[in-house]
Order: sequence, then C-alpha cells, then structure tokens
Amino acid sequence: MSKVSQKQSAKPFTMNILNGLALGTVVVLIPGAILGELMKALLPLWSGFGPLISATAVATSMMGLVIGMLIGGNFKFNPIQSASLGLAVVFAGGAANIANGVITMKGTGDIINMGITAALGVLLIQFLSDKTKSFTLIIIPTLTLLLVGGIGHFMLPYVKMITTIIGQGIASLLGLQPILMSILIAMIFCFLIVSPITTVGIALAISLSGIGSGAANLGICAASFGLCIAGWSVNSKGTALAHVLGSPKISMANVLSKPKIILPMLSSSVVLGILAALFNIQGTPASAGFGISGLIGPINALNLAAGGWSLTNVLMVLVIFIGAPIILSLFFNYVFIKMLKVIDPEDYKLDL
Repeated sequence: MSKVSQKQSAKPFTMNILNGLALGTVVVLIPGAILGELMKALLPLWSGFGPLISATAVATSMMGLVIGMLIGGNFKFNPIQSASLGLAVVFAGGAANIANGVITMKGTGDIINMGITAALGVLLIQFLSDKTKSFTLIIIPTLTLLLVGGIGHFMLPYVKMITTIIGQGIASLLGLQPILMSILIAMIFCFLIVSPITTVGIALAISLSGIGSGAANLGICAASFGLCIAGWSVNSKGTALAHVLGSPKISMANVLSKPKIILPMLSSSVVLGILAALFNIQGTPASAGFGISGLIGPINALNLAAGGWSLTNVLMVLVIFIGAPIILSLFFNYVFIKMLKVIDPEDYKLDL
C-alpha cells in the first residue's frame, strides 16, 4: 500500500473511532444528565425513583460496551465482531473494579483509554476477519478480549494518570484565573462542538466540573444559537433550529471548509465565558459538553446553584443560557456579516 493510500485511509478510520466515542458517550450519559440530579432531589417524595437512579448508573457503567459496539457498527462489523470489541473496551475502560474476587461496576471509565483500545481492537478484528472463517465465534471474542482488552487494561493506570494531571491543572488554573480560564474553555468547546471531536468525551476525560463545566456548556450555546441565527435566512427553519434542538455538529463540514464562519460564535463565547465566571455557572463532568441540548446544561446549572431552583436562579439561567446567546449572536453576526463583510450569509447554507 502506498503512503498516499495509507494517509487517505487514516482519516475515515479516525473519524469512525471518534464518531463512535461521541455517540456512545451521549447515549449512556443523557438519561443520567437529564434526570439524575432531579430524581435524587425527588427521591424523598417517592421511593420508586431509587431503581430509576440505579438504572442511569448501570447505563453509565456500560459506556465501554456501547462505545465498542457502535464503533464496530461504524466499521460494518458483524454482531459477533461488534460485541467482541465492546467487551474488550468495557474491560479496558476501568468501570469494572475487582477487589477480593468481587467485581463491581462504578463510573464511566476512562474514555481516552476506551478510544485507544477500540482502535487496537478494530485493527485486530480487521486482520483476523478473513482468516478465522468458521472459527470466528471462538477466536474473535477470545483474542479481542484477552489480547486487546488486556493491553488496554495494562495501559489504563498510565492513561488515567495523564488525564488526571490535565484535569487537576485546569481546576488549579480556574481557581487562580477563573475569568481567563472560563473564556478559554468556552472558546475551546465552542470550536470542539463543530469539530469531529466529542465535547462530552473530552469533558469526561479531564473531569471538567464546576465553573469549567458551566463555561464549556455556554461555549456550546454560543455555537448552537450563533449558527442557528446566522443560517436562518439561507436554511430551512427546521435545519436552523436543529443546531439548538439537536447539535451544532450538523454544520461541521461547513466550519471545517470555511473556518471564518465560526468567528461570530467564538466572539459570543468570550462574553459567555465571562458570564460563567461572574455568575458562578456550574456543571458536572457528565453534563459538560451538551450545551443547551436536552436542557442538560441549564438543568445541571440549577441543580448546583446556591439556592437551587429558586425563581431568581431560574431567571438567571434562562437569561444566561438562552437570552444572552441570542443577543450576542445577533450582535456579532451583524458585525462580521454586515459591518466587516468578512462572511457571506450563504457560507452558512447546509445541503442536507
């Protein structure tokens, strides 16, 4: 195989891994992110919320399995291959803990290690796919779990050490320079949400919490409302609203081909990052990266706000998560499109 073809094949390979990580992370985290804290608050009123809270915890611990199977689907694996990859990823992810012969499932595991393990597993399964023939059911699950899962499990403490250091560094900087760091985090997540990289996975990997999580969600709100408003005149209303109700990632190809169109959103994210620090907008690692989608960002900000769901807090969150992004988007779109004329409205047109 030539170097050119190797380079060409590397991009879809990486995209399949990243897309599987992104979708798998969202699938397992959304139930808990939306309902977890709310059900905990309502638990004293009805004991039936207890099993439901446990259900969200079980879903969270199955992240590695879901990610592995979705990545397998991206590579057109058959059910045996996808399930085998899922087993290897969940074992290497670290959600399963073994102590005194007892296995317990807790947390999500390390998503970066899951991605590395999944990539290795895909390469192994692709290598074996035309060699195992009638022995597929015996060889693929066994080798994938023991060999790839074993390698991933061995790497886990080293990968976790690196991600822990990154998370602690961000937390320390947020304590020293909350406004500056909130601005940087908001801008970074504003860009990441329209890139192939999963914002939820990154937030989870570095345990982004507190104001950092709030700033990340507001950065995503800047992208959601900004792209919706900027493309309102050139896209159908449903397509424009999909940036807010769904995900700004639907404009990923546009942004990557014309990076300048993200400038108004990045400008909005600067102001929203400042608001996150000034008004102490918080979140959890599991809620960071969603933005306004599913109201996960606002709900968790209210759950963690001093005073909880008071009228004052509800109004503040509505203004910061919805009102401010809309006003800022209108202003900065006007500046870059009408005044500076560096962007044409047609640049935001989507052909879906």
